[in-house]
Amino acid sequence: MPGFALESRLDGAVGGKTASALERAFGMKTVGDLLAHYPRRYARRGELTLISSLPVGEPVTIVAEVRRASERRMQNRKGSLLEVVISDGQGDLSLTFFNQSWRIKDLQPGRRGIFAGKVGEYRGAKQLAHPDYELFEDEDTARMNAQAYSNLPIPIYPATSTVASWQFKKIADLVLDGLGPLDDPLPDALRAEHGLLDARTAVERIHRPDFDDQIEQARETLRWHEAFVLQAALLQQRQFVRALSATTRSPGALLARFDEALPFARTPDQISVGDRIELDLQGDWPMNRLVQGEVGSGKTLVALRAMLQVAESGGQSALIAPTEVLAAQHLRSIARMLGPQLAPELMPTLLTGQLTAAERRKAALRVASGQARIVVGTHALLSASTTFADLGLVVVDEQHRFGVEQREALRAKGSSPHALVLTATPIPRTVAMTVFGDLDVSTIRTMPAGRAGIQTFVAPLAEKPGWFGRVWDRIAEEVAQGRQAFVVCAAIDAETLTKDDTADEPVEGDAATRTRWGVVQIAELLARQPAFADIRVEILHGRMPSDEKDAVMQAFARGDIDVLVATTVVEVGVDVPNASTMAIIEADRFGVSQLHQLRGRVGRGGIPGLCLLVTEAPAGTPARERAEAVAATLDGFALAEVDLELRGEGDVLGDAQSGVRSSLRLLRVVKDADLIAEARDAAEQVLEDDPALARHRGLAAAIERRVGVEERAALAKT
Repeated sequence: MPGFALESRLDGAVGGKTASALERAFGMKTVGDLLAHYPRRYARRGELTLISSLPVGEPVTIVAEVRRASERRMQNRKGSLLEVVISDGQGDLSLTFFNQSWRIKDLQPGRRGIFAGKVGEYRGAKQLAHPDYELFEDEDTARMNAQAYSNLPIPIYPATSTVASWQFKKIADLVLDGLGPLDDPLPDALRAEHGLLDARTAVERIHRPDFDDQIEQARETLRWHEAFVLQAALLQQRQFVRALSATTRSPGALLARFDEALPFARTPDQISVGDRIELDLQGDWPMNRLVQGEVGSGKTLVALRAMLQVAESGGQSALIAPTEVLAAQHLRSIARMLGPQLAPELMPTLLTGQLTAAERRKAALRVASGQARIVVGTHALLSASTTFADLGLVVVDEQHRFGVEQREALRAKGSSPHALVLTATPIPRTVAMTVFGDLDVSTIRTMPAGRAGIQTFVAPLAEKPGWFGRVWDRIAEEVAQGRQAFVVCAAIDAETLTKDDTADEPVEGDAATRTRWGVVQIAELLARQPAFADIRVEILHGRMPSDEKDAVMQAFARGDIDVLVATTVVEVGVDVPNASTMAIIEADRFGVSQLHQLRGRVGRGGIPGLCLLVTEAPAGTPARERAEAVAATLDGFALAEVDLELRGEGDVLGDAQSGVRSSLRLLRVVKDADLIAEARDAAEQVLEDDPALARHRGLAAAIERRVGVEERAALAKT
């Protein structure tokens, strides 16, 4: 009888009831999903876990020894209470079971086992209520093969309240026993070169190793599997795009007129990246390019020149932005750059969900007829009712806010349109390879002339609480000189905080317990400040109606507002050259890249920028290190590397990027940078030699499993 394959459905391998439990607990559907749920550590029967280190409120799995067990009748309710004390030799932990007196026969003093449950506290002592447990073999049996038995590694798996670690171990053993032969995703030569195991042995040894030294080799092999399969999938997607034919979009009079009217010279990087895009748009296949550059480096100008090149032949460009505020800002910026001659010809049009029904119908008609050759919008562009006459270019702003599926869903509205992805978040090379490996990457490093720059300081309230008042005085001084300021908060209202009220990506801690200052509280504080008596203060946050947000931003841009107190809705795209100062309150609640993005809103004109990172985080903590790293340099690319080191790739990769996060189990983008680069080179060689992977059956099957049916469908929508 043939064994299970990695593609086999779980219910056929473990039964419907167990398969349902695994899908609810871990989202598993296939044998491959189950076997990719690797142990997070390994315990020994001979070792005990330190009870003193167990965190209250967290689910734990520990190895311990039973010290005593006793049963008593409960006073206030019917039935009995079984109390068992387990120990690590230094501290004790109590286990409580209600109306389960039969367990006392198992839980005899001296027995060792694995115990799992959520750590609670009762009268100051740690306890597990109704824990799961599995006892090791009794002493007589164990003594027959004592040394080998006590040293055999016990895999401890990520578990839930419904599926304990050893329950998963039993299921994994059952599946491994029935597993058929595995096709290897790695070419034989690559395995031999790096001393890697075959796929079947690697899977076997990571789940049930005989010795410690088998574990690392299995992990290394499976890290290679992850890196190689992911890189091959991304490179194959690039091949798919290059196999399509694109409409040639040649530059002409529109672009020439625009360049002639530009009131400034383009930077060297804007010119070189622009030339590259100009060639891409005339190529045989659709452009698929990522342009990364600092806030204010001129990415919008580069994108607009590409739009003009597409418009020359009657083609349309669609720019999708993550927020209504940013979309409206882009539209105004594009119309201003086009000027009174070009704007009426190209008719830049805004299409968002917040438009009235009449406005939306009018905008949709312009888009469908081809009259609007530049369309700017939010997710409304993706709706089925939005159609284009000739969509030639898709521009995605701030790619980290969108998934691959959304990018490709917009591209599907045209016939193999070109794609240009913009990001102001500098991306370390390994992340670019891991997340955007299907794109060609261009970088704008040089900044436009005439910018006065930004000075950044940490206001460390833990050591110098008096500096809080000085922050407001400093802002008042800037306003007195005719300038404007931002105050950025991590939440809307700290008093009535819900999860949705927090800033987009606070990094540490529970917002409900840690945030002291929301937009509401800061606005109230400033209203009481004597220095702010004549200063015009307004608030801005994501819960305000779209037209109200837009009105506030326009008033701030006109200079009718002196100080804008806002959430991270101002993080991208807000361009007010007169804004000189930004105070970021509770700066420790933001990531390095986000702090860098935010401060890029000031110092954009000829006025020197000042950014004050206000934090109560004590010196030496990771939160304080983030703020100090941002204060130390204006180099966003250097900060991106720091951010990756401080946070790890979990936050940096983001959830939406082509299922990448869910597919990385053992691979670590920072630590395994060299391995990823090698895997990419090796995958390029394989695809060059065998584009259809006809001779690499294992790799083709692994790509299909890893990328997933949904992602493959999205990637194919080109």
